[in-house]
Amino acid sequence: MTKADIAERISNTTRFTMKESAELLETALEIMKETLEAGEILKISGFGNFEVKQKANRRGRNPQSGEAMTITARRVLSFKSSQLLRASINK
Repeated sequence: MTKADIAERISNTTRFTMKESAELLETALEIMKETLEAGEILKISGFGNFEVKQKANRRGRNPQSGEAMTITARRVLSFKSSQLLRASINK
């Protein structure tokens, strides 16, 4: 499913035009992105939690050469689904 598909579904279930639906979706996604960039937890009731976690430097190995190397620290996005979403998927 693409953003256009989601915007179309919003348009079909509301009185918004396709353009208004697309703008609404873009605004919601931008708010979500800004929240996560700030390091805040994003909780969507009945859906799940998005959280940015910090990973430390760690030792790794180049799979082609076998050479040991350090993988730099980074931030990663994690998602934990709600029990309602899990139950709905596993029906």
